[in-house]
Amino acid sequence: MTNEALWALGRGNGIVALAFMTVSVALGIAARSGRPLLALPRFAVSDVHRFAALSATLLVALHIGLLFLDPYAKLRVIDFVVPFLGAYRPLWQGLGTVAVDVLAVVVVTGLLRQRIGPRVFRFVHWATYLMWPVAMAHALGNGTDSDRVWFLAIAGCCAAIVAASLIWRLRANFSEYADA
Repeated sequence: MTNEALWALGRGNGIVALAFMTVSVALGIAARSGRPLLALPRFAVSDVHRFAALSATLLVALHIGLLFLDPYAKLRVIDFVVPFLGAYRPLWQGLGTVAVDVLAVVVVTGLLRQRIGPRVFRFVHWATYLMWPVAMAHALGNGTDSDRVWFLAIAGCCAAIVAASLIWRLRANFSEYADA
């Protein structure tokens, strides 16, 4: 595989991972509400949320794996774990590392959900509210397509979806607050 192909596939997987992460965050908010979403019952919203989260995780793994193999990216194994050490745009790459580290913790706690209990699971899952904007900042700051109209349209749609979900979640008539 040529360097250009690795670079293109790595970037593309990162962009699609951001889209799946956006869907996962939005559906995670919807699933927490206890209400059906459009025509989907609550269990279906949860299932699609899990599928989107797993897809995002696999796409992130492909993103970093492909860029690790790409000689242009010059990634080292330590760059996947310790943020802000990268050779290229260390701040923006470091934000990607922070997002991956948080993602890893969320995945591990998801796998251990039955053993750690719902309170710890829920507390750690709240980290996704921080992970998503960090991943978005990484995409905007480190992405070589961040000045392209098509990428800005995708990023804008992702931001609008998460913003709308959060506004919906924080409304006074949100079902968790109905009895308050």
